[in-house]
Amino acid sequence: MPSLLLLLLLLPFLAATGLAAWPRISRHHAGWLALSAPLAGLLVLALLTPAVFAGQVHRISYPWVESLGLAVTLRMDGLAWLFAALVLGIGALVVQYARHYLSAQDNAQRFFCYLMLFMGAMLGMVISGNLLLLMVLWELTSISSFLLIGFWSHRKDAREGARMALIITGGGGLALLAGVLLIGRIVGSFDLDAVLAAGDTIRASALYPYALVLVLLGIFTKSAQFPFHFWLPHAMAAPTPVSAYLHSATMVKAGVFLLARLHPALAGSELFTWVVCSVGATTLLIGAVNALLQHDLKGVLAYSTISHLGLITLLFGLSAPMAVVAGVFHILNHATFKASLFMAAGIVDHETHTRDLRRLGGLKALMPVTALLTVVGSLAMAGFPLLNGFLSKEMLLAEVLLAPGPAGFRSALIVAAGLAGLLGAAYSLRLVYETFFGTGPRQVDAHPHDPPAGMWAPVALLVALCLAVGIAPALVAGPTLHTAAGAILGTAQPDYQLALWHGINTPLLISLGGIAGGIALYAGLRRWAGIHRHDPRSQGKALFDRLLLALFTLTHRSTQWLANGSLQRMLAALFVVAIAAAAAPWLGADVVRPHWPAPQPLPLLGWALWLVMIACALAGLFLYRQRLLAVLVIGGSGLMVSMVFVFLSAPDLALTQLMVEMVTLVLMLLALNYLPATSPGERSRWKVRRDAVIAIAGGAGMAALAYTAMTLPPNTISGEMLARSLPEAYGSNVVNVILVDFRGFDTFGEIAVFGIAALVVHALLRRTRMAPEQIMPGPPLQLPVPADLAQIMFPLTLTVSIFLFMRGHNAPGGGFIAGLVLAVPLLIQYVIQGTASVESRFGFDYVRCIGVGLLIAILSGMASMLFGVPFLTSGHADLELPLIGHVPLASAMGFDTGVYLVVFGGVMLILSMMGTIKPSRTHIARHGQIDPTRRSARTGEMH
Repeated sequence: MPSLLLLLLLLPFLAATGLAAWPRISRHHAGWLALSAPLAGLLVLALLTPAVFAGQVHRISYPWVESLGLAVTLRMDGLAWLFAALVLGIGALVVQYARHYLSAQDNAQRFFCYLMLFMGAMLGMVISGNLLLLMVLWELTSISSFLLIGFWSHRKDAREGARMALIITGGGGLALLAGVLLIGRIVGSFDLDAVLAAGDTIRASALYPYALVLVLLGIFTKSAQFPFHFWLPHAMAAPTPVSAYLHSATMVKAGVFLLARLHPALAGSELFTWVVCSVGATTLLIGAVNALLQHDLKGVLAYSTISHLGLITLLFGLSAPMAVVAGVFHILNHATFKASLFMAAGIVDHETHTRDLRRLGGLKALMPVTALLTVVGSLAMAGFPLLNGFLSKEMLLAEVLLAPGPAGFRSALIVAAGLAGLLGAAYSLRLVYETFFGTGPRQVDAHPHDPPAGMWAPVALLVALCLAVGIAPALVAGPTLHTAAGAILGTAQPDYQLALWHGINTPLLISLGGIAGGIALYAGLRRWAGIHRHDPRSQGKALFDRLLLALFTLTHRSTQWLANGSLQRMLAALFVVAIAAAAAPWLGADVVRPHWPAPQPLPLLGWALWLVMIACALAGLFLYRQRLLAVLVIGGSGLMVSMVFVFLSAPDLALTQLMVEMVTLVLMLLALNYLPATSPGERSRWKVRRDAVIAIAGGAGMAALAYTAMTLPPNTISGEMLARSLPEAYGSNVVNVILVDFRGFDTFGEIAVFGIAALVVHALLRRTRMAPEQIMPGPPLQLPVPADLAQIMFPLTLTVSIFLFMRGHNAPGGGFIAGLVLAVPLLIQYVIQGTASVESRFGFDYVRCIGVGLLIAILSGMASMLFGVPFLTSGHADLELPLIGHVPLASAMGFDTGVYLVVFGGVMLILSMMGTIKPSRTHIARHGQIDPTRRSARTGEMH
């Protein structure tokens, strides 16, 4: 059974991967592939249902970074089951609806790929059993919803709506992450079971108010609660299937899901009740008022979603057991009628090409099926009897009548709930009447009619469910509600009975009064207030735009001040920040007394190396204006560092330093090819003194750090690594073992950054790249060195490279060194023969080499997880080969292969791009025609 949870999570992601990887898939097949994922997920969920409804909790966990409390833990209880059923069930209906809704101009493959990614992120979030994993998937819902909202990227409103949604929900996600980290600190674990069981500990902590506020910020931004509600209506620029899915079962429900999920851990305090109830009641009224004033059909539904989300938030804020039951019940009810109404609105838009209520009307005769379904769904939204919305609305009224706290607080909640019922009836009536009744349609360039059955069938199914729950709630929704609420309340779940009729009581009278008042209010607004003349404007969006403009202005001015083309200023700022960050931990801290080991005598050769290094460093200070000489003397310092590593018995570091110096020297020389021989201009005394102070501070800091490291007691981590290298990582070269095993994840990050840097250079320079012979006229210059020498060196260097790579796990070498060694003969060929000549014969795709290397590195690291061990853990095998004999192999060689390819591909990509830049007219105007002695074309030419 636990493995079914993993399968359930993977199904949408597998469908998204298939859609992305399938070239030129037809619209028909893309739709069916997307539909297969939620249908298969519902089948898996059905297999899990009996045990979940019996009160069991399915759980499966894969350890990842245990020291950080991070594990891939999946957990299925009643609440997760309810949301998984909504995500998959409504998701399947949305996919079926979208197959008919999307036009021939829409990229169905891309749309369904985004939708499956969104479904997988939401599904993974609701079944996460670790708060850190939940956070990862929480952010993935924000990113995937951004892609869906901005799907019609040619429209400005879609781009702005997507950006707004991402900024608001992404900012809330950062606050939520901080809150989750505080909860983890209080509890001592991020495991969901541990967090839910530690409610008393969390509430008693001094960090509780901060954790609560941060978590609620994440919840309120995601579920569009006041004052962050304004982003949701602007997300209506998305295609209607996205709106239907986002408003009913996913994106905005993620916030109320987390509110329900963490309810046992966070609820139960006055702070929780006051904040959540106040925000929920305010959102309830603001959403209802704005819904009544909208002229856009989807705008009415969007603001009604905000209002109903406020209702759910209010119920959870009350914290009473029956209020929690009512909140869960309304989550289910709202999902069904809101999804049906959005799909119906999409049908109207699809057939009439407009959503403006002022142009609609009279569609009942033209679209009778759509009209009937919309009327029933709207009545459910308004809370009319015999429909599901009526039941949860009555439960809300019953709970606010019993709300805890002062009488004034309870009275305010009762008034808010009553007004929300009245306004809900009014905007539901407006939506129905102005779309399907009265006169019209007006100025509609279309011939409206009911769509094919495949498009209205999902709406009919949801509307039927609204009726079934309203008529027989105990039979249809009772077991699901009991199981989901029990996952939150546990043994505190109250005894209750879902029934259509509870007698004549105060909640019923308030509900019926609200319906009557809503009808009267709409009639009055339509007849006397001229509701069509009102032009609603979003004050929240205006404030957001002003803040965004102010932020852009601030960043633009800061960038102009800092990155104004002055390399000295940028480097000075970088070093000042680095010095401040390094010095901050020492302020007010006790001074560490150094350990004084016995000094190691320095022989004459050591003194010579040290003096040469100091001389090269000082020469760089005086020769910096002569760029070529400065590069050479700085290279001399690097060479001496390499010799020091040899002196200190660190051959791996020495080889790496030497190779890096060689490659860097060529790179700098290529860059100098496009710069004047000397740096121009004189610097002011103030700048010289400023830079001197910064340099001295930085150098002193590094010297202090090096001195501290060298004088620490000998009981450091290095002893542990020496002891564990061979028995646990199967390698006697500890340096290489550290890179590919002990700190392999760091190495993977480093090669990823290196590959990205090479690709950035490629992206920046590829438009300026061309064959040098096209820009450097004149006959080839004959060289005293034969060009064939570089070709002869290549097989020899390739052999050395492979030798260093193969022995790297047990002797000096490894993938990084081997990749640099392989690059050296090609560098020589590039310099002697020119880029065009080398690449015409070599024909190597460096970009693909980087990609293949990263793929090999990550796959080899993930392979260890198949054996139940952490990412990049080494395995070992001893082979007996004919003629060769005993051959020890470590699985880290696979990861080292990825390092090898990325380093080689990245170095060669950067150098090949730097060697073929077309000089601009400005360059030629400033520096004159390029020296013919630097030209590069065919064999025997120089660059």
